[in-house]
Amino acid sequence: MPKEQGQKVIARNKKARHEYEIEATYEAGISLTGTEVKSLRAGRASLVDGYAVIKDAEVWLQGVHIAEYAEGTWTNHSPRRNRKLLLHRAEINKLIGKTKETGLTLIPLELYFKDGKVKVEIGLARGKKTYDKRQTLMERQNKREAERAMAAAFKRNNRRR
Repeated sequence: MPKEQGQKVIARNKKARHEYEIEATYEAGISLTGTEVKSLRAGRASLVDGYAVIKDAEVWLQGVHIAEYAEGTWTNHSPRRNRKLLLHRAEINKLIGKTKETGLTLIPLELYFKDGKVKVEIGLARGKKTYDKRQTLMERQNKREAERAMAAAFKRNNRRR
């Protein structure tokens, strides 16, 4: 059987980029059971309420929902159990220092398969204020309107020729 190549996204936390200002991102492996991997292959995961904490110099992912595997037996996993993230010691030490700062937290941004292994992208994030969210939405809307106007002008110019 050929080895899996490339990257396949399982779940993405779209709300995280709206709710938080991402300062840095890290790719981490994740310690899973067999039924969890099978459930992820079926695309059954949610990162919405997820966050990561550091306990005893280890990073733990909490609140992430991976649905029970449909064909699983008594060996099935609990959907919201805590899962250990696999990072290098230097990265963990850096994260410990950063999370000591007030207002910084670790949140999962994306869950994906990379060359057959499950990876999670965690972001070092600071919560946005309401006015920051409005400003981001306004900037995005202005950019979209400018692109539409440019596309319409381009189409008009091409028709005349």
